[in-house]
Amino acid sequence: MLKKIPMRMCIACRQMVVKPDLIRVVRNKNAEYKVDFTGAAEGRGAYICNKPECITKCIKTRALNRAYKENISPDVYDSIQGEYDSHKD
Repeated sequence: MLKKIPMRMCIACRQMVVKPDLIRVVRNKNAEYKVDFTGAAEGRGAYICNKPECITKCIKTRALNRAYKENISPDVYDSIQGEYDSHKD
């Protein structure tokens, strides 16, 4: 029997992608936002493709604001870009 592969929607490009190919942005109980490359951190997650164009589109369109239904600080978007840049190297 084949194991089902989990799929999630990228909040930037709105495409369904296999979960391991995505970056998860987590909002924890203290309303702190963190980039979770493992996909196992506790909290509510929103997914972004692990591609520079999706990261850029997420920041430009403020996609996290829609995903979490609240106004997200520009600092959070800056940290997402910074974490992505440091992790891809």
